Amino acid sequence: MIAIIDYGVGNLFSVEKAVAALGAPVTVTRDEAVIRAAEKVVLPGVGAFGDCMKNLEATGLIPVIKELVASGRPLLGICVGLQILFDGSEESPGAQGLGLIHGTVRKIQAPELKIPHMGWNSLNIRERRAKTDLFAGLSEHPYVYFVHSYHAVPEDSSVITATTEYGEMLTAAVAQGNLQATQFHPEKSGDVGLQILRNFING
Repeated sequence: MIAIIDYGVGNLFSVEKAVAALGAPVTVTRDEAVIRAAEKVVLPGVGAFGDCMKNLEATGLIPVIKELVASGRPLLGICVGLQILFDGSEESPGAQGLGLIHGTVRKIQAPELKIPHMGWNSLNIRERRAKTDLFAGLSEHPYVYFVHSYHAVPEDSSVITATTEYGEMLTAAVAQGNLQATQFHPEKSGDVGLQILRNFING
């Protein structure tokens, strides 16, 4: 069963619909027992970094998420769900992230382009994993859908599995151990996005 963590933000039901369309049992929940029992967990996120962390803290689920990650349970972050895996963000100074991947989320530096970066853009896939490859079955430069003004800058750049170019090279996906996350929205990325979700479910 796939548990999508409900903390009042994110495209919860769009993600649920996409996962269900792939035939996987899925539930949107903030119930600790259900999350602990899930085989895999999805952490979505939309909006400001600080607001997402404030909402997540209010649910009391932060210790549960950290416990699951420490246990080796697969977790997929989406959009701001990727960003809050990091230590903090320029968007919300003083707001502490989950600190599961070290680094900072920084504002996109593209003065000649419109911010937020919104719409379809191609990926540059940097790493393919043998057993948990989100990009299995895809070309080297598939198109996916983005909506963001900030992107993650990890301390260890080897955790970056895909980038995209928008004024500068941006982090589009990361992976560290059992953690995987995408800055783009797979649930809004058509057949490519469904393949990415399928790979997470089956990986």
